[in-house]
Amino acid sequence: MRFRNRAAQLKALFYFNLMIVLLLVGYKVYLNLSDNAFSAVHTEEAARLTSTLAGRDAFSFAVVGNINNSVGIFEERIIPMLNADVDFMVSAGNAVSNGSEDKYRALYGSLSHLQIPYLLTFGKNEYQNFGSFRFYDHFGPHFYSIRAGNSRLIFLDSTSKTPWQWQVRWLTDLLNKDDARHKFVFVGHPLLPSPQETLFVQPDDYLAPEAFQQALLELFKLHRVDAVFSANMAVYSQQEKDGTWFVTTGGAGGLVLNDELSFYHFVKVDVDAEGQVSINLQPLEVGQHPVLKRLESLWFFIYSLFYVGYLNFILLVSVFILIVIKLYVVVFVGRDYYPDYDLDPAPWLSRPLRVAMFTNNYLPFIGGVPISIERLKSGLQSLGDQVLIVAPRYKEQADENGQVVRVPALLTLGAKREFRMANIFLSRIRRAVRSFKPDIIHVHHPFWLGTLGLFIARRLNVPAVYTYHTRLEHYAHFVPLPGSLFRNLISHELIRHFANKCDAVIVPTDSTEEYLRMIGVKTPSFVQPTGIEYQRFQAVRPGDVDALRQRLQLAGNEKVLISVSRLSNEKNIDFMIDAIAALREQTDTPFRFLMIGDGHQRDRLQQRIEQYQLADRFVLVGAIPPNEMATWYRLGDVFVFASRSETQGMVILEAMAAGLPVVAVRSSGIDDVVRQGFNGFKTVAKQEPWRAKVQLLLEDDALRAELSEHALAFAKDFSVDQFARDIRLIYATALASRASKESAQATTA
Repeated sequence: MRFRNRAAQLKALFYFNLMIVLLLVGYKVYLNLSDNAFSAVHTEEAARLTSTLAGRDAFSFAVVGNINNSVGIFEERIIPMLNADVDFMVSAGNAVSNGSEDKYRALYGSLSHLQIPYLLTFGKNEYQNFGSFRFYDHFGPHFYSIRAGNSRLIFLDSTSKTPWQWQVRWLTDLLNKDDARHKFVFVGHPLLPSPQETLFVQPDDYLAPEAFQQALLELFKLHRVDAVFSANMAVYSQQEKDGTWFVTTGGAGGLVLNDELSFYHFVKVDVDAEGQVSINLQPLEVGQHPVLKRLESLWFFIYSLFYVGYLNFILLVSVFILIVIKLYVVVFVGRDYYPDYDLDPAPWLSRPLRVAMFTNNYLPFIGGVPISIERLKSGLQSLGDQVLIVAPRYKEQADENGQVVRVPALLTLGAKREFRMANIFLSRIRRAVRSFKPDIIHVHHPFWLGTLGLFIARRLNVPAVYTYHTRLEHYAHFVPLPGSLFRNLISHELIRHFANKCDAVIVPTDSTEEYLRMIGVKTPSFVQPTGIEYQRFQAVRPGDVDALRQRLQLAGNEKVLISVSRLSNEKNIDFMIDAIAALREQTDTPFRFLMIGDGHQRDRLQQRIEQYQLADRFVLVGAIPPNEMATWYRLGDVFVFASRSETQGMVILEAMAAGLPVVAVRSSGIDDVVRQGFNGFKTVAKQEPWRAKVQLLLEDDALRAELSEHALAFAKDFSVDQFARDIRLIYATALASRASKESAQATTA
């Protein structure tokens, strides 16, 4: 019966999806049949422009670059300003985000809001996706010239669609015969490099070939061209050469960096009756928020699916063909899933390495990831390696002697602003990492600064290693999305996609490696637990522990339960409060529970403790400096834990290094560290069995002493020194793998 119900549900889902597809296809057909075609638009706009400027020596016009089909910036912000202030508008290129039919139709819809004439430059984006013939059909030739009053407007093709030699000949003849008082040239690619370094700008963003550049520069100098306008880069640059102004304007709607060079803007050009030309930057007061920009891009993607021509139907068919090919490859093409045992990491192990690490949180923020990174950094440095860390900026951070690139935050999250979204768009980050010349880049999060680290690794052609620290699905309460959507789909897909772009993945336990394989991670993975400072826990002086007991006013016969965790929902602290409330009623053994850590849930948890009248038993200690933690661990008799979001549970190993047996809820990470009945107990996520094991260790001194001895011996194998050496081997293996692939590619070529 259950099978039949499931089959019926799947059948209903199939027909529901089929109905949606038919509705979408029908709506697409309706749009294509009902929309009016548009062609030779420049013919009409040139006539309007000639009429507007007839008999006028003074006029003004706007130059916009990189519209990129923007609605939020260009259509809603810039167009109203142009309608009120200038006589006509010129796009310097990249008015569309690519040359597909839907983008041209959407641009035409945006331009319909203009009440003034307009002309477009044939740029890089207009040329993409077979867009050259669409531009020609909808607007006009790729290069052309128009007389506007006493001025000449010249439009060139910088995409290589039209041979540059032919354009130079045409332009030479035009300028030799032209008597216009002013000459303005529009060419999609800039001729002159920006005087300041700009993030993400590439050499091919400028006009090529060099012979084309030189020919144009000579013509502009000879014929005293007033100004040359270009787009193709999300920057503003204005510089003068041989009496001609060269202006790069790329802020009319595309993605900008919101810094001193890259911002939303357009350029206003004024020509007065005396023949003076002035070029004025018109910045927009407020840039578009990155989240709104992403939502706009999402909406435009959905919009494009409807607003398309017949070529997009071919594209959809192609997608289905690709899916069939992918399925064929998955089913019939064999793969070698075993590691390459011929890799030789020895050459990289024999010399110092330069390692750049990217992390979304770091000291003085206290957490498992920052502490793990700090220990790895110390271990690597002790082995002679150099380490550079890229991390958010915090208040009261220590002097780091140039070993950490601190990045200011764009946004802070959490009640105490403990989570910081660093400004990954700063060009100085890239400059600092490039100057450091890393051999390898180690990223510790699959997003934000981690994404930037992966991007820079690809640009510098060095391996990227990713450590999977955190079970993201347990952090759904921090994400402004439906919890089940993030927990069941987005979090796993984010990790899978990011990990598969890296050269190696480090996981702390076997269970986390199994999880990555289950979600489809194919990148070579290495099981490597985070190291602990084992010797520090052995060096704790008994006098310091006694002094701490006195400060906390602990009775001589009072047992101490220790837990270390951030005070956050995913750490399951409510579970422990409820269990301890029940334990108080079921044991005669005096005990105190010390909860070490801080977080945004502190006030709520304190209220819960007071509701149970547990203030004398359950104490929220707050954050403890890392150099004092060994003493606090030594104060305890049993370590207790209930979090289910850990990938390793580093605090559990630290507790064992202090000789504490552990009682924890079974979960990934915990399952690999706690050995049942040997160094502690792990239970199902139910209060009764968890509480019973805690009570057993409180009351049975002999059992507690036996498990304590085993815990101490178990933790000894996880020293920081060994941790750093093992990570170095992973780095060397990734470098050897990269070298092997490059050698194979060179041989094939």
